[in-house]
Parts: sequence; structure tokens; C-alpha cells
Amino acid sequence: MIDEPTPPLDEGALRALVPRVLAGLVRRGEDFDAAEDALQEALLEALRVWPEHPPRDPRAWLSTVATRRLVDARRNEAARSRREEATYAEPPAGATEEGDDTLFLLFCCCAPDLPPASQVALTLRAVGGLTTREIADAFYVPEATMAQRISRAKRALQGRPLDQPGDLAVVLRVLYLVYTAGHADRVDLAGEAIRLARQLTLATEEPEARGLLALMLLNHARRRARLDSEGRIVPLDRQDRGLWDTREIAEGVRVLQSALAAERPGRYQAEAAIAALHDDAASAGETDWPQVLAWYDDLVALTDDPVRQDPAAVLGRAVAVGHVHGAAAGLRETDRLREVLGERHRWHAVRGHLHELGGDLPAAADAYAEAARRATHVAERDHLVGQAARARAAGTRRTDA
Repeated sequence: MIDEPTPPLDEGALRALVPRVLAGLVRRGEDFDAAEDALQEALLEALRVWPEHPPRDPRAWLSTVATRRLVDARRNEAARSRREEATYAEPPAGATEEGDDTLFLLFCCCAPDLPPASQVALTLRAVGGLTTREIADAFYVPEATMAQRISRAKRALQGRPLDQPGDLAVVLRVLYLVYTAGHADRVDLAGEAIRLARQLTLATEEPEARGLLALMLLNHARRRARLDSEGRIVPLDRQDRGLWDTREIAEGVRVLQSALAAERPGRYQAEAAIAALHDDAASAGETDWPQVLAWYDDLVALTDDPVRQDPAAVLGRAVAVGHVHGAAAGLRETDRLREVLGERHRWHAVRGHLHELGGDLPAAADAYAEAARRATHVAERDHLVGQAARARAAGTRRTDA
């Protein structure tokens, strides 16, 4: 009789269990750093054992093996004993606590006595499952610097009870960063961020929590149209809107309306309103740019010095200004950001779009090419190279005509 092939291990499902198991260990009183180390050992054991002996309850298996690793570490037992315990018998399924342990872990990582940068980094690592390199890329710092930051954050949590809730504003920002990372490359992270945001709206009446959920839903609805069949980026104005998820858009609009009804404005509500206006347009040409600009005005008004405190909002507003008041006006708005964003590829890409909007195709091609030179993401770089080539070709055809 031929043995049935061993089914491949679903590493995505295994990864999704990590924050839940880690939260259970921390909730039980284990030190954060020690619990994470023990869980990493349990994950390595799972990768070795599960393909041939899949557990009935994967979460309980990981929790039990991690607990044994913690006990082993405290007793300083030999490595042989640790391996034997995990290998020869599947640990009995343990009772799992009711409630969302991942949400609990999220607030633990945003503990009030941690610096904001450490709160964000630790949450992306423990809850979002990002690697140290991915987090470093998100913060534009060397990987070694980020590794030190995460280590310091974990050491700061050692030996004290994690019973004080973190700051909600930090939690919202962290969720947005987790979503953005998943939105760019890993849909599983985007889905996890949306799931956590849903849970958060049940735990708080803060309208910004609903604003963030609405923003995620309205952006996530366009995910199938963002790449073509060859994996190339498709800009918003050229996307096939028939691929957009109308149910997700409708839900996002409902959530946004409930947030706005509270009449306590915030950045996520404003960004969600802008996303809703884009989603509502049947074509790019039908976008209500005056309303988009009005919401950007509200967004930049939330900070005292938006050029330095929220340059991304000012850059987005420059695009809206270009569509409402003309490309030259939009370009003047980007000039305000030259010192802050002039080294970033997005600044040059926006200027390329505005030059193209104004009909200056040679300048658009140059700006797109400069943006491509500065881009670090391969798909974005390839897209910008294509934009530069398209603008240059269109300019040549216009000259020949």
C-alpha cells in the first residue's frame, strides 16, 4: 500500500497563531521577552514535527510546548530533555481563554511607559508578525538599529505586570502601519489589521477607531485592481473599477458615516472620507476633486505645522490642488515640501503627475525618472520607470506631430 503524501504545512496559518499564543503567555504573567523566545523555539519544533504529526489543536500545542520551554529555561535543563518532551507525544489540548488575546497583546505592546517608536516597533513584531528587516524598512533605519530598539522595548517590559492599557492613539497608528505593510505586500497582515480594528470598535466609542476601520475597508476594496496580470502596479486613475469590492466599499461608507455622526473629527475620518470620494467615482474623470480638496484642508488643519508634522497629507493635498486650481498651483504646493520630502521618491512622483496633468511631458518624464532612481521597492521602481518612458514617448509623438 502506497503511503499518502504528507500535506504541506500551512506556514501562514502557523504564523497567524503566534500573537494569540504569545498573548496567552503574557496574560498568564510570563515576561514578554522570555515568552517570545520560548514561542520561537516552539515554532521551530512545530515546523519539524507537524508535517508528520499534525496536532488536533495547534494553538494549544504551541502554548504547551512554549510553556515547557519556559519551565526548562528556569530549571536550566539539558537540551536533550527539551527535545524529547516536544517530540514523542503531542501535548494535551489546553483550555484557551475567551476573548481576543491578540487585542490584549496589542495594548500591552503600547504600554504607556514605552517610547512611541518602541511601541510601534514592538507591536509590528509581536502582533503583526513582521520581521526586524521589514520594520526597519518601514522606519527608514538600519536593521541593526531596529533590532536594538525592539530588544530595549522587550527588556523594558521584563518583570512588571502588563495590566495598564496602552494609549489608544498609538494603537490606532500601529494598526494603520500593520495594515499598510499588509496592503503593500502581504494581504494576510491587511486582513489581520482589519480584524483587530473591528474588535477595537467594539471595545471603544472613539470615532477615530471607526474612522480607521472605514479607511482600511475603503482602501482594501480596491486590492484586486492594484496589480495587473503580470504583477505590475496599476495607478488609481487606470484601475478597472469593476474589480473593486462594492460590498466592502458600502461597509466602509456605513462605518465612516457612524464615525462622522459623533462630530469629533480626526485624521482617520478625514482620510477615509477622501478614500470614499475616490471609491464613489464611476471613473477617474468623475472624481469630486473640490470635495477631496476640502477634506485635505480639514486634514492638514489638524496639526499646527503640517509641512513637518504631516507632510504626506500636504503632498496629497498638492495633488488635489492641481486638479482643482491647475497643475502650476499644485507644483507650488509641493515646493513647500522640498526640504522635508525632497529626497523621497514620492515627492518626485507627485511632481511627475502634476507636470503631466499640466501637459509638460518632458518635465513629467524627468520627475518620474528621478522618482524611480530613488524608489526602494522593486514594483514601485518598475512602475515609475514605465511612467517615465510613457511620458517621454508621448512627448516625442507630440513634438513630431
